[in-house]
Amino acid sequence: MKITRQKHAKKHLGFFRNNFGVREPYQILLDGTFCQAALRGRIQLREQLPRYLMGETQLCTTRCVLKELETLGKDLYGAKLIAQKCQVRNCPHFKNAVSGSECLLSMVEDGNPHHYFVATQDQNLSMKVKKRPGIPLMFIIQNTIVLDKPSPKTIAFVKAVESGQLVSVHEKQSIKQLKEEQGLVKDPEQRRRKKRKKISGPNPLSCLKKKKKAQDKNSSPSQKKRKRKRIRNRSTSKVLSEKQNNAEAEG
Repeated sequence: MKITRQKHAKKHLGFFRNNFGVREPYQILLDGTFCQAALRGRIQLREQLPRYLMGETQLCTTRCVLKELETLGKDLYGAKLIAQKCQVRNCPHFKNAVSGSECLLSMVEDGNPHHYFVATQDQNLSMKVKKRPGIPLMFIIQNTIVLDKPSPKTIAFVKAVESGQLVSVHEKQSIKQLKEEQGLVKDPEQRRRKKRKKISGPNPLSCLKKKKKAQDKNSSPSQKKRKRKRIRNRSTSKVLSEKQNNAEAEG
């Protein structure tokens, strides 16, 4: 039974690896129900998961799952201890925590770009996961870990990609990587550097002093003549007044 389980797991892993880019270390998101089932079945997850998947694994969870286990009380204290030993992945629910199932669904949105596995005993969550292509699903049955076969939605998606109707997220990432290697797509950092304006000094024209002499030179010749006439009029008036004074003195 153990050999056949591993054969099925190897087959399913190959399917997800070839079509969705799933790779080691396998990141497995655990919820409280899966931790509780592992505790009841006395399953050592850190030892048995790498053997079953024949590769390196990382046990992960979220803050919402931990908070949910805390609120459920003493009945799930052992499951909470198992979840606390997992790596905590950042979820988008920083301010307001949500249920564990809702949180795990949000972690595999947009085509599951981080290639998470979802490990749960929640049937409702399992059904929602199966409706999204490219998400490996795990559960515990009869005290043994099982990697579920690809869902019909996943198989239909792969067929659509093969027929050219759709492009998978894995293919989009590989195309983008090839374009970057060939220099067809520029890095956003380089674009930002080009957009930055160089620090330039002050405008040299604004530093020039105002030319007052130039304004004086540009003044019209008629103004100069008027000034000269005024000066002459003043001198002749003085001469006439002196003559009059002299005449009165002689008389």
